[in-house]
Amino acid sequence: MPNPPDTRDEALESFERKLDAIEAKQNRKIGGSGQALNQGYQLVAELIGGVLAGIGLGWLFDRFAHTSPWGLIGGLLIGAGVSSYTAVLAAGRMSDEASKDAPPVAATFDDDEDE
Repeated sequence: MPNPPDTRDEALESFERKLDAIEAKQNRKIGGSGQALNQGYQLVAELIGGVLAGIGLGWLFDRFAHTSPWGLIGGLLIGAGVSSYTAVLAAGRMSDEASKDAPPVAATFDDDEDE
């Protein structure tokens, strides 16, 4: 059994070291400081923002060209397409960054053949 600390300050320092170690371990488990959550919110914001921007530009086009509702419909479709494209690119970039950080996973080999 370890010897008890001599003073209250030593006990407090020991407790803080243990607490820091536990917090560091927990941060590794959840992927750092919420980086994955931030990236998820970024993707959602890109999708919603692109659609809303397309709708807004389509509405403006309709107001000036008097082509209602075709500008709004076109803006919605173009905004959805562009925002989906940028979200896919961002997700691919995030996946590449995550694969650089993670160690490679060995494939398992199954000796049993199902017949």
